[in-house]
Amino acid sequence: MSPAPGKHPHERRAQSHRRDDPAPLVSDLGIGATPGGAVLLAPDADDPVGFIQTHLVQRSGFFARAGGILLGGVMLLDVLFRGQISLCVSFFEEIYSRNLSHLMATPLRLSVFAMSLMAASLLRTLIGWVPATLFAIWFFGFSIYTLGLALGLFFLSLIAFGWSIGLVVAGLVLRFGLGAEGMAWSLIFALAPLSGEHYPVSVLSAWLQWASHILPASYIFEGMRAILTEPTFRPELLVAAFALNLLWLAGGPFAFFAFTRAARNRGMLLQVGE
Repeated sequence: MSPAPGKHPHERRAQSHRRDDPAPLVSDLGIGATPGGAVLLAPDADDPVGFIQTHLVQRSGFFARAGGILLGGVMLLDVLFRGQISLCVSFFEEIYSRNLSHLMATPLRLSVFAMSLMAASLLRTLIGWVPATLFAIWFFGFSIYTLGLALGLFFLSLIAFGWSIGLVVAGLVLRFGLGAEGMAWSLIFALAPLSGEHYPVSVLSAWLQWASHILPASYIFEGMRAILTEPTFRPELLVAAFALNLLWLAGGPFAFFAFTRAARNRGMLLQVGE
């Protein structure tokens, strides 16, 4: 039989799908429909998917709040990043201005110097982060302040974690020179996938989860999602984060002091930045 005039073969096949059985079009595209009628992408189980997609497809009710979860994760990660990079930048400014050797020649204690870097980091973080949260309310209609009092505790835990990493990087720069400066800009982003910024650590591979469990940030992001999705405040996550922060805050300054002593013994304090 010759084709009907005026009808392209592809158009006839599409009409046949719509008339007889609409399901094949949906299944062929890997799309499923929720009870409410919303169409959701459902990847094939054999296809490789990312950590975020793995988490989303496991919880259909999550989609209604996905935007807030993603924005909340970005804002809390920004606290961690700003806390670390602000401490490092304050330290680098002393190097580039050739003032570090002068500071080290004074009776200034390393502990006081480290605390001053933390104070400068806190101020820089607040100046940059608070306006960003207000812009998020204006542009996206999402307020991170809906976390309530828990937000303050999350903030303290994340910035303390950032300080510990920043002190380690500062010590590495003293010991090995400005070649280690790149770690200040990349280390947080290397740890972000392990911290579960947008997904729980349970979607990570088993061999990666052990590394995630030693990062305080992973417990903070999990606590944020519990408040925004369930909503439930889980104090055990916060306790675990602060307990780990005590270890990180002990290790960060220890590494900074050890690298500084090694650089002083090798006469590198006068050479760094040159």
